[in-house]
Amino acid sequence: MPAEPRSIKPSPALGTAAPALPLAHALAHRALYQEVAEHLRQQIFSRQLEPGAWIDELKLCGELGISRTPMREALKVLAVEGLVTMKLRRGAYVTEMSERDVREAYQLLALLESDAAARVAAQGSEADLAELQALHDELERQVDERDAFFAANERFHLRLLEIEANRWRQQIVTDLRRVMKLNRHHSLFKQGRLQDSLREHRELMQALQARRADEAARLMRAHFDNGLAAATGA
Repeated sequence: MPAEPRSIKPSPALGTAAPALPLAHALAHRALYQEVAEHLRQQIFSRQLEPGAWIDELKLCGELGISRTPMREALKVLAVEGLVTMKLRRGAYVTEMSERDVREAYQLLALLESDAAARVAAQGSEADLAELQALHDELERQVDERDAFFAANERFHLRLLEIEANRWRQQIVTDLRRVMKLNRHHSLFKQGRLQDSLREHRELMQALQARRADEAARLMRAHFDNGLAAATGA
């Protein structure tokens, strides 16, 4: 006599709702390690954690009142971003940029942002150019405050990319600019470089306003070439 067929219980993945508590716990956990990653990111950018420094996980966990699990997951995020280097049996270190790293980053930024500048000059709306002019005006006001100038400079460059609207370009440039903050010899640290950078921005803004795409590309490329020279002492 054939065996009576067994009933198949529906899998949660096939329609039965999963319990709410584990999902809520997972979301809370995810938010925690992201907050830890942002905290460490800001410590790195502010040089509270210097390039090359060992990251004392236990000490940081104690300061933040967290377990090691979200700390380790946060470090993995920063490692993917290039801000942290994981060394076997030695732990996590703030990434140090070599001169080659700096050169390669500047070269890529020059290629990507010069093309974006040309496209904005050719295709940007009057409102777009007015917004870039306002950001440039902020640069002019902050030339005597290096940290504020850094921030205003980044806002200008990233907004230009947003206007150009190539999301892949934006993603690559954002990642490169994040890692560039690790550079001990940032171009704007050099005496007189802020004034030179501001002059280059003025010329670039004039080319954008005049809709001279080729000139805008050339000036943006020169802006990064000059930055590289200042950063490497070339």
